[in-house]
Amino acid sequence: MNKLVKTIVGFLLLTLLFVFACQKKNDNEETIIKGKATLYVDESIFPIVEDQQAVFETEYDAKLKLITKSEAEIINGLLNDTVKIAVLPRKLSNPELKAFNSKKINPKITPFAKDAVVFIRNKSSNDTLIAMQDVISFMNGNTVEGIKGLVFDNPNSSTVRLLSEVSGVKIPTQKNIYSFKTNAEVIKYVAENNGMIGVVGIDWLFQPPLEMQAVVDKTTILSVKAPNKNEYVFPSQDNLAQGNYPLARDLYIINCQGYSGLGMGFASFLGGERGQRIVLKSGLVPVRYPSRKIKVRNTITKDKN
Repeated sequence: MNKLVKTIVGFLLLTLLFVFACQKKNDNEETIIKGKATLYVDESIFPIVEDQQAVFETEYDAKLKLITKSEAEIINGLLNDTVKIAVLPRKLSNPELKAFNSKKINPKITPFAKDAVVFIRNKSSNDTLIAMQDVISFMNGNTVEGIKGLVFDNPNSSTVRLLSEVSGVKIPTQKNIYSFKTNAEVIKYVAENNGMIGVVGIDWLFQPPLEMQAVVDKTTILSVKAPNKNEYVFPSQDNLAQGNYPLARDLYIINCQGYSGLGMGFASFLGGERGQRIVLKSGLVPVRYPSRKIKVRNTITKDKN
């Protein structure tokens, strides 16, 4: 009898241990609104993604680790399977999509906002305008009045790639063209050096980290005249939405997880009502404008003095 009791007790203990292990595994399991995941973010658009992350984590039992890299580094990571979720200011190209298809991977690409690459200069200057043709001329090695130097964040960045595409000129490694590592470094350098023109993502200026606000306040965002155009256009929310600003770009989350994980959940959040409101409030342009609730009253109540 004692042997039978011991056997039963042992069996029950093993069962409890198994149930506990399964429960622990389920607690750690990643779903679309629960668990942990790593997101690689193009450094030039980090502020808006960080804002979205903060709200997402307060609403769900989720933890998103954000890692900033240049656009080229993130693309290479996606192609090498070391990056599963990325936020970038461009879609995947056809050759990149073919590379994924050859590995039987179907990336889920979700647009969620429109932002811009902007030119900035030291606030001590009264000049708030810049012509793309002058920038192109300077990139070709010519002397241009008002431009002592061009300052980029990173040779492999999305800002460099976009400016090269728009201008048709490969960013040269020449005197008076500088590159750092981050947008924050560019802004700081321009704020401290007259005559330098910085090239950065606009969200770093609309919603900078608190410790950078004083530095941002020493810079001015320039209105840009595109080649063969007569008007200078400021990168306002309205001009970005209407497609008037020549260096506007779309933002995407690219999910290569291959299962229903946080990549899918965060993408749904970005494109949903709450995520789009965050985009709108940031000064960028949402893919779809959030709805507004308007309360109609039958009578008008006068305010009391």
